[in-house]
Amino acid sequence: MRRLPAAYVAALAFLAPGVLATASAQEADPPARAARLGVVEGAVSLEPAGLDEWTAAERNRPLTTGDRLWTDQNAVAELDLGDSVIRLGGMTGFAFLNLDDRFAQLQLTSGVLIVRVWGATDAGDSYEIDTPNLALSLQQPGVYRVEVDEAGGTTTVKVSDGQALAIGTDQSIPITTQQEVTFTGTANLSYSAADLGAPDDFDNWSATRDRQVQESPSSQYVADGMPGGDALDDNGRWMQTPEYGTVWMPVVVAVGWVPYRFGHWVFIAPWGWTWVDEAPWGYAPFHYGRWVRLSGMWCWVPGPRHMRPVYAPALVAWVHPAGPGAGGALPGHVGWLPLGPHEVYAPAYPVSADYLRNVNLTNTTITNTTVITDVYQKRVTDTQYINSTTAAVTAVPQSVFTSAQRVSGHAVPVSAATLAGSATAASAPPIAPIRQSALGPGARPGGRRPPSSIVNRSVVAHTPPPRAPAPFEKQLAAIQAKGGRPLARSELAHLEPGTPTARVRLINPGGTLQAREPSLGERARPLASPSLPPASGSGTTAAPRTFTTSPPVAPTSPPRTDRPPRATPRDVERIPQTRSVPPPQSYARPPAPKSETREQGAKQEERQDSNPRADRAR
Repeated sequence: MRRLPAAYVAALAFLAPGVLATASAQEADPPARAARLGVVEGAVSLEPAGLDEWTAAERNRPLTTGDRLWTDQNAVAELDLGDSVIRLGGMTGFAFLNLDDRFAQLQLTSGVLIVRVWGATDAGDSYEIDTPNLALSLQQPGVYRVEVDEAGGTTTVKVSDGQALAIGTDQSIPITTQQEVTFTGTANLSYSAADLGAPDDFDNWSATRDRQVQESPSSQYVADGMPGGDALDDNGRWMQTPEYGTVWMPVVVAVGWVPYRFGHWVFIAPWGWTWVDEAPWGYAPFHYGRWVRLSGMWCWVPGPRHMRPVYAPALVAWVHPAGPGAGGALPGHVGWLPLGPHEVYAPAYPVSADYLRNVNLTNTTITNTTVITDVYQKRVTDTQYINSTTAAVTAVPQSVFTSAQRVSGHAVPVSAATLAGSATAASAPPIAPIRQSALGPGARPGGRRPPSSIVNRSVVAHTPPPRAPAPFEKQLAAIQAKGGRPLARSELAHLEPGTPTARVRLINPGGTLQAREPSLGERARPLASPSLPPASGSGTTAAPRTFTTSPPVAPTSPPRTDRPPRATPRDVERIPQTRSVPPPQSYARPPAPKSETREQGAKQEERQDSNPRADRAR
């Protein structure tokens, strides 16, 4: 698990002794984070891990180890990891060689990417970018741009702010703020250095996106490290409630909108069934926190702000037949409802007790932690869910569910009698996926894919990546053998691996560098020689050099502390503000009416659909 700030470890320990996972449990548990595909502009394609087929990428899909992306000409994409963001320019081949709680290992075979690391809030965070020429380790929070030419023979590293370490076969070269270094070759790597030139359109677009995140009013209400929090700003409003504290309410939604109804399901290992929402803001409220209906309006209740949230594929409870022969109990259908505040999320995938506590305690308030294990182990069978109503339950035919079809176009009405004849389970039903479940709705024959020369291009890596994910067909056979239950990470690791995500040439596998670079918190400091010579002028280039054999330099000085953090209400003097940070509105919940007609309910929905600035969720 990702380590929580020390000030809150004691509080967690008080609530739930042993909440921090052991090393062995961490290896078995799924990652506590995934990357949100938050921006998709132009032709962007995805090859999900374990598949050999490209599909149209879709906004809000979570990405993880083994997933590949290709941005075609004039396309851009953005991946939000919470504490960092990755932006891809056009004609770019990208993949996650590894993405876990502590380490992000990125593959760049062609094109350009910009990585913005917000801060070393977790002492274990590390980033490595592997290209055909070198492995680049990010040493400090900052802004880093890496370009690989179409032929794969040249890598250019531009550091706007921060410090990176370029690791070659025989040498490691520090690159500091406002430096641009171009590397050529592989076995005999040479480089030339220059001052950083003027920004281009891609730099300016990325900087604009950074300012939007830094100035986000929602940052004072959601936990640090939560992807997609800034997308809430222009699509809803924050309110103060007596029961649940500060909550967020979407202001533009479709008629009949209910959480987890306007989107579709996909199957992503190792979590299993994962919700992908259609709304432009539809990521954070569906993988973190809880939902509640207040006076006819759906409101999202974020988890504790001082705890780093743990990602969940979908925070719902599941409706299914109460037993054999149960009448009117959704035969052949799959149903679900959004979890409410204080309710327990029970993963269908295997997890440790520590993970189970963390994924709940960081996403809602649960004072009696023993109930978490009781629900997960099905010792509690009569759970009363606050959203267990006909208006909140969504159900579709199982074929729609498994084929990643749009839910809202196929949802069936659930009557009070049907709901009464059904049971509500905490964990997802044991339904095995099909190939379409992993591809998602954008699959199409002959979809855009990168040239084979880019797909098969090898990269240099300093950190050995994990084995490539097993082919989906092998995973499916193992899932079916388990009765439709998702596989644990350890079970996935024992399956025969598939085609590698990239051909990787390891450097310094047993040399003076460690197998994994120290964390950002340990490395946020200046490096000693060998250093790059200062350029003679802006945009000028030094004569090419060739690496000579010498040991890499270990950092020794204390971490840098002058990096500006993400915006809070106190940051107005440090970060230019383009909009004010509104305080949450006061909201007192009126007494519930004794009855509500259908017409009155329709008027309530219309009030929630009243802000013309936001995009409509469809």
